[in-house]
Amino acid sequence: MFATARDLRNAKCQPGNADLHYPCAMPTDLQLAVSRVASVNPATGEVLGELDCAGPTEVRAAVARARAAQSDWNAWGIRTRVKVLRRFQQLLLARKAEVARRITQEAGKPYVESLLTEVLVVLDSARFLVENAYAILREEKLPHGNPALKTKSGRILHEPYGVIGIISPWNYPFSIPATEVMSALVAGNAVVLKPSEFTPLIALELQSLLRAAGVPDDVFHVLPGEGAAGAALVKSDIDKLVFTGSVATGRRIAQIAAERLLPVVLELGGKDSMIVLDDADLDVASSAAVWGAFVNAGQACLSVERCYVHQKLYSPFVDACAEKARKLRVGNGMDPATEVGPMIGEQQVRVVESHLADARARGARVLAGGARLRESGPTFFAPTVLADVDHNMRVMREETFGPVLAIASFHDEDEAVRLANDSDYGLAASVWTRDRARGEALARQIQAGTVMVNDVLSCFSISEAPHGGVKSSGLGRTHGRWGLEEMVRVKYLDSDLLPRMKKVWWFGYGSEFTREMESFLDVIFARPLREKARAAVRACGALWRRKL
Repeated sequence: MFATARDLRNAKCQPGNADLHYPCAMPTDLQLAVSRVASVNPATGEVLGELDCAGPTEVRAAVARARAAQSDWNAWGIRTRVKVLRRFQQLLLARKAEVARRITQEAGKPYVESLLTEVLVVLDSARFLVENAYAILREEKLPHGNPALKTKSGRILHEPYGVIGIISPWNYPFSIPATEVMSALVAGNAVVLKPSEFTPLIALELQSLLRAAGVPDDVFHVLPGEGAAGAALVKSDIDKLVFTGSVATGRRIAQIAAERLLPVVLELGGKDSMIVLDDADLDVASSAAVWGAFVNAGQACLSVERCYVHQKLYSPFVDACAEKARKLRVGNGMDPATEVGPMIGEQQVRVVESHLADARARGARVLAGGARLRESGPTFFAPTVLADVDHNMRVMREETFGPVLAIASFHDEDEAVRLANDSDYGLAASVWTRDRARGEALARQIQAGTVMVNDVLSCFSISEAPHGGVKSSGLGRTHGRWGLEEMVRVKYLDSDLLPRMKKVWWFGYGSEFTREMESFLDVIFARPLREKARAAVRACGALWRRKL
């Protein structure tokens, strides 16, 4: 059964498929119709479970049930929904080990990474929403600066969209969908989640926890399935879509969404750069590069995939990275000694191999790794350090999404910034220096949604910070206030305080009224006080003119 399930998935995700690091989020001509999806442990090949695939009929039915339940859920009010999230947080804390084990079994990452980069992130995101959702989403008064409109009272309302569709990936199968689902739910939306076909079981764990916390069954649905389920969700009667996946699939989704002006949030991956300046701490920066490149076997949209090092530090830096990479322990994520687990599947390994072959052919040097660790299993890959790379190589242009650290040198800061910005992607970047002011000044020149000074990847764990990119890395933001605001429509409510009075600007125009309005503009915007006073005398006649 394991071989059959894996062969079927690989057949549908051959090279050239638009989705490489988030396979099969949308159907392609190569995809086959299947009725069941298997969750397979990438470290052992064990089939963890098989589930029926949701098809278009099931998707439409789930969206309809979600829509019917959403208005009652919204009527609960923000404070009550916050209490539900607080219960969810405590339930997750009590089951943290069980949830982390399931993540490791399905995604392959070391157990401690499942705790820190998944469970901890979700617990803290719940904390942020519990503490801040009401303040961010409550009705707020809007002051008016225009003197002509001082007789009006304005308020801003934050109203839920209705039904939010979410398509999530396999690389962070708990933290990515959970942070988005919680934001959508606390804002009063119903949610339909289509998880990756590689990691459906942990999505069902999320559903179980939220329902146990008090979220009504029809308010949150998880629909396991292949690309057809994702396509059906995009085309269904949802009110907004949040998608994490490849650039090509995101563009197809945007095209489909544009046909009916469906709002979308698209997080489409990255090719994150790391700039190591000449005054950086060599030992700290090299350790950061190794962790940033190899955490989750390099299968993170925030992975360090391009490292640029000042020529003064280049040689000792690449040597340090190679030495540290060779010391990493690769194995089953459930082994406490493991630091790098397996890759998710055969297709992603082939992408890494193709990038390395191209780099070697173009003159790159492999200082560590560079091959599969077949004695451990078919998808275990040695942490790989490449030196002497350039932008003619695929490994510096395309998203590798595997355990590869590619390092190039630069001569000065201008060249470093030019190289960092020479990419279609713009998700995140980092700058390494002993001088914080220097690092922040350089960070402002880098085209990315997030730039960290003297750290990598941790921005995803900061619940207050927005997550998202520029250029081909996507549209919109998740996390923090900005992620929460993505889940609501803004409505302006205006009440006139003199309802029995006809407005000055209503019909009854004429040459005299025109002159009065010219004077009125001088009352508001003219500089000399005496000119304002003369204009006020000329304009006041408009208050008593006859109106229709």
